Amino acid sequence: MNRVVLVGRLTKDPELRTTSSGISQTRFTLAVNRRGTGENGQREADFISCVAWRGTAEAIAKYLKKGRELAVEGRIQTGSYDAQDGTKRYTTDVVVDNFTFIGSGSGANTSDIDNGPSNDIATTDISDDPFKDFGDEVALSDDDLPF
Repeated sequence: MNRVVLVGRLTKDPELRTTSSGISQTRFTLAVNRRGTGENGQREADFISCVAWRGTAEAIAKYLKKGRELAVEGRIQTGSYDAQDGTKRYTTDVVVDNFTFIGSGSGANTSDIDNGPSNDIATTDISDDPFKDFGDEVALSDDDLPF
């Protein structure tokens, strides 16, 4: 099974692009904090490359800006290409199927967004909690963590 769920912040504003066949696409990077701190005492993060298509791409580009926290669900996809210098480059992206706004922001509801004719990519309503069946909520702050 190839499924991934990430929670992070956008490193820059997503840009909407359209393929030559008219399909909307946006690429963006999520900064996902690691648990604990590094050797220098600073929090460390992984920068995960993501790509969204069609209505999902349009919604992300329209409603989200740099620094906005968001949860994405999707799958990992690898690929490769030949660079201009002749070397082979390898890529790893999360192909976003669903997303959820987190934290404060525009409060936009993505349930009104038309994802077009394809039903294989859907946008998640911000009120849909993927962890609702995991028991009672536990509130923690960074001060509560032992590291």
